[in-house]
Amino acid sequence: MNKIGVIFDLDGVIVDTAKYHYLAWKELADDLGFEFTEKHNELLKGVSRVRSLEILLGIGNISISEEKKQEYLVSKNEEYLGYITKMGANEILPGASELLDALDNVGIKYVLGSASKNAPLILKQIGLYDRFAGIVDGNSVSKAKPDPEVFLIGAEKLNLTPKQCVVFEDAIAGIEAAKNANMISVGIGDENTLKEADYNFNNLTEVPSDFFEKLVTLN
Repeated sequence: MNKIGVIFDLDGVIVDTAKYHYLAWKELADDLGFEFTEKHNELLKGVSRVRSLEILLGIGNISISEEKKQEYLVSKNEEYLGYITKMGANEILPGASELLDALDNVGIKYVLGSASKNAPLILKQIGLYDRFAGIVDGNSVSKAKPDPEVFLIGAEKLNLTPKQCVVFEDAIAGIEAAKNANMISVGIGDENTLKEADYNFNNLTEVPSDFFEKLVTLN
């Protein structure tokens, strides 16, 4: 293999919007009359909005109609949008901009592969939208991670085979999706949590300058 491409997850890798998801879900839980903690919020990492609501309702032991679920999904998203429309470049996670610069310098293309339907808006807010060769978000897929669909579409946008793609993820479901897609996986975050990843770094600042060069050599 003499060519590789990179697929980045968004939340927890490029930016940290988990705090805003948490605040929006917590407000819904408060309205429904039960406690939703930051520990509970970990269960929603890398999970679709619909599945997240199901998990939240399970925590509160609440059963509601499908119609009411749709109402809550809309209200939660509106609350979340209120937070992310105030985001700026200062919320880009450490090392992310520098890593994109390094990829640009060696001519390696990269795309986004995120479950978030708001991914394009977030990238525009933080000034990175035009940097990506393509965006695959929650509007582009029908199956949530750990299904590999989001990453396989990403490979198509890069015009590369799955084996030529390197995925940066912070969630277990995302690492599983990368594995299911037969791609190289890089876990960003706790190594014990993401132990199934091929490589692990606490954050993007730890990625060595020759990391991609070595990957090309190895593959």
